[in-house]
Amino acid sequence: MSSALTWAQLRDLKCGELEGAADGWGRSSNRADAARDRIEQQLLTGLRDTQEGEAAQAAVGRLRQLGRNFQYVYTECGLLRTTLNSLAHEMRTQQRALRDALDDAAALKFTVHADGSVTYPAGGEGLVDGAPLRGGTAASNGSAGLTAPSGLVAPNPHAGKAQDIADRVTGAVRAAAEIDWRYAGILRRLKAEDGLKVPASTWKDAAGDAAEVRDAAGAYLKDAIPCDASPVERRDWWAGLTQEQREEYLAVYPDQIGNLDGIPALVRDAANRDNLSLLIGKLEGRDDDKSVTQLAGLREIERQLGAAAKPGEPPMFLLGISDEGNGRAIVSYGNPDTSKNVAAYVPGLNTSLDEDFAKNDLKRALDTAKGVRYHDPSGAAIAWLGYDAPQSIDGFSSLAVAGDGRASEGGQRFNEFTGGLVATNENENPHLTAIGHSYGSRTVGAATQQGDGIPGVDDIVLVGSPGVGVDRAEDLGVGREHVFVGAAENDVVTKLPSKPQAAVGAVAAAVSGPLVYVAGDVADPGDDDLWFGKDPASEAFGARRFRVDDGPGLVGSIGPSIDAHSQYFDPKRDSASAHNISLIAAGRSGKINTQEHR
Repeated sequence: MSSALTWAQLRDLKCGELEGAADGWGRSSNRADAARDRIEQQLLTGLRDTQEGEAAQAAVGRLRQLGRNFQYVYTECGLLRTTLNSLAHEMRTQQRALRDALDDAAALKFTVHADGSVTYPAGGEGLVDGAPLRGGTAASNGSAGLTAPSGLVAPNPHAGKAQDIADRVTGAVRAAAEIDWRYAGILRRLKAEDGLKVPASTWKDAAGDAAEVRDAAGAYLKDAIPCDASPVERRDWWAGLTQEQREEYLAVYPDQIGNLDGIPALVRDAANRDNLSLLIGKLEGRDDDKSVTQLAGLREIERQLGAAAKPGEPPMFLLGISDEGNGRAIVSYGNPDTSKNVAAYVPGLNTSLDEDFAKNDLKRALDTAKGVRYHDPSGAAIAWLGYDAPQSIDGFSSLAVAGDGRASEGGQRFNEFTGGLVATNENENPHLTAIGHSYGSRTVGAATQQGDGIPGVDDIVLVGSPGVGVDRAEDLGVGREHVFVGAAENDVVTKLPSKPQAAVGAVAAAVSGPLVYVAGDVADPGDDDLWFGKDPASEAFGARRFRVDDGPGLVGSIGPSIDAHSQYFDPKRDSASAHNISLIAAGRSGKINTQEHR
């Protein structure tokens, strides 16, 4: 279609041919996706299981590259399909507007000319002689053939109708010409480099391609995504789509579908793996600190997803990934839709999408999943970084200035996530455990105070907690017998002063002497308050305290140490804590080893 589009060309445009071409690109995309799956699930697995040595390693590397190439073909062909379908969708809208105008003209016996002007017949009556007023021609860009009536001459009643039709015809043609121009530019840019190898720079281009197609396809696809719906409504929306519609959403909006609570885990995993490559391409080459930090975390997650699972380890599912804020990542070990027992771990202070999270926080979820699966082979554990945890450069001392805002926002998002887990879980009565570590325990506490509490959660585990925002375990909404606390003796975060105690103590410290201790007693008579409320490990709080190791002392061989704060999930460094957490997450809390309250 040329830029000099006519209304006859728009009327006669065969949008079905555009959609037929889109179907062809869709078939190519699906074939590439199937080839990628065969490489990753069959060839690579078989090669790793049966072959060793340098030749086998080289073959694995080449197969991985081939798989990435097929992933690129899948992505680009999917973008082409959606671009053509979106073009057809927008053009068909203008066709309908044009045909409605032409039908109105035919009904009135008006003539629509090739240039879009409309001729209308004589009509009405003159005010002086009563004779019919002569006809004329209305054009959208002025009043060609039409003379403005004087105060003594009544207008031809057909004139206004003809003007409306002319405006509608011209408007539809102009809109269609703009659509044609816009999509022609997108299609010209959807092309790959020559050769078989897909370098990192090509993925950067693919990220730009996807962003451009997403912008163009808003009315065609994005507007229908139920972003403001409940997880159950989202689940039902996805179930009601055709296979072709699902494929288009996954190809063009992997970022939206992959992070939409209520979408099945297998679908989210597939979408997020594709979006992971696009995010890496987007951040590739940037030199700002945030991009460099997040890129390192994304690459480590990509490495783990591509590595062969060790014997006995659960499969890895990427349930969320984004560069929003300090970064988002949600990783499940085990399928949370098929698991009877599912644990979701919320990390705390200084956690962000970086290499440390990808190595250490994911390991905590993996260690928990392996512990749960000892009791329930189908169990799953999730590392949930779905919010911006407070960040600082001075370590845990910043808890003294950390407020409740991040916890409140994170709590709302955590509730949406667990609501999605409940909506997609295939078991009749799944057992869900929320685990909050450090500031993450404050986030879990905030989640319990919103709405009706955390959807679907049966048990709550708090470890390394500076307080959760409430003073009694029963206030967390699951019953005090379902709230569990682990607090290492040498974990300084579990012994932070309360806010009043810190304020009064600062004044008393300036005076020194016995007033320091008197001030502390006045501010916290029972000495069982922390920064965010009652100490969860205290008798007054009323939770079930489980046994954990004391942890390394605050002063180690190489200086101050806060290691006691970070080893609750590690079966080697704190076997007692890891074992108890696994029992609770597996629904066997009656077998935990308890510890006296503080």
